[in-house]
Amino acid sequence: MTAPEPGPSSTTEDSPSTTVGRAPRSRRRRVLRRVLLTVGSLSVVFALVAGGGLWYLTDRYAGNVERVGDVFAALDPSTRPAPASPPASQPAQAAPVTFLLVGSDTRADIRAGQLPDARSDAIMIARLSGDRRHVQVVSIPRDSWVDIPGHGKDKINAAWSIGGPALLIQTVEQLTDVRIDHFAAIDFEGLIEMTDALGGVDVTVAETTSWGPYTFTAGVNHLDGDQARWYVGQRYDLPGGDFDRVRRQQNYLRSMFGKLFAQGVFTSPGQLDSVLLAVTDAIAVDDSLGNRDLLTLAVSARDLRPQDIAFFTAPVLGTGREGRASVVYLDDVSGRRMWGYLQTDSLGQNTAEFADEALQETPN
Repeated sequence: MTAPEPGPSSTTEDSPSTTVGRAPRSRRRRVLRRVLLTVGSLSVVFALVAGGGLWYLTDRYAGNVERVGDVFAALDPSTRPAPASPPASQPAQAAPVTFLLVGSDTRADIRAGQLPDARSDAIMIARLSGDRRHVQVVSIPRDSWVDIPGHGKDKINAAWSIGGPALLIQTVEQLTDVRIDHFAAIDFEGLIEMTDALGGVDVTVAETTSWGPYTFTAGVNHLDGDQARWYVGQRYDLPGGDFDRVRRQQNYLRSMFGKLFAQGVFTSPGQLDSVLLAVTDAIAVDDSLGNRDLLTLAVSARDLRPQDIAFFTAPVLGTGREGRASVVYLDDVSGRRMWGYLQTDSLGQNTAEFADEALQETPN
């Protein structure tokens, strides 16, 4: 920045009587023009830098997310549920967004159900509310006995094995009458790899259980990456069976994302960068979500905090057997109420009605 020139041209103009030595008007205009041109040039430079930085970050993180092709192409639009219809009394900055999330403990299984024997270990509907301040996550037990379009009755995770994401979405939409906007696959193995980078996670265990080389004692357990892998992957010897396994998946996600939002966790930009790369590398989404779409969605939900995320399990009547298979029977009556609230983006306002299906702060 150039220092002001000494002499008459630096005379102030706040006194009407001071006219001697004032720079000619044409010169003042030239100076003003140069200043404006300089400011304009700097603005362009800053815009280019900001835009380039935004492009870099978008490409580095959103571009690191795998895309799954042709997820919705095979679905008949005329048979799909209507989009979510929030009541006019609830102000919303945008339309609600509903994801179907599937998760697997095995990295190979996450590749869009391409393996003929693939099974999804977790099936969840995640609704981002129209006001972008709340999320409801509803787990559907993988052994739920449901109608699979064109294939009769079977466990819901068989839809993934038979027809991949498209048939699973069709099955869930038929079951719930809730329209799925996007599909996302979560690789629990990939997420768990970054547990150590977060300094571990805390989960609460209701009853002492052992699995693999570890014993998880009743109460709060601080888990490193390897312990978290065994905790999430336990399939047997849980008091609540597969329901407790669903809760464990939810518990881990809640604790892990709580750590991501916590202050003071990251001690360097490099640590934050490595964690974000691990998160994005562990997720795949349908190819209708481009990098810009992901960034826009992330920015719109920037005020979300872990306490704004409520976890539920689809209402169930109990368990039983179909042939040699152990299955879960869903409660159609309570389920219709839950799915109806989800369709109108009002499940968050009716959580008390599903207290038994909501994950409490002291999880299993």
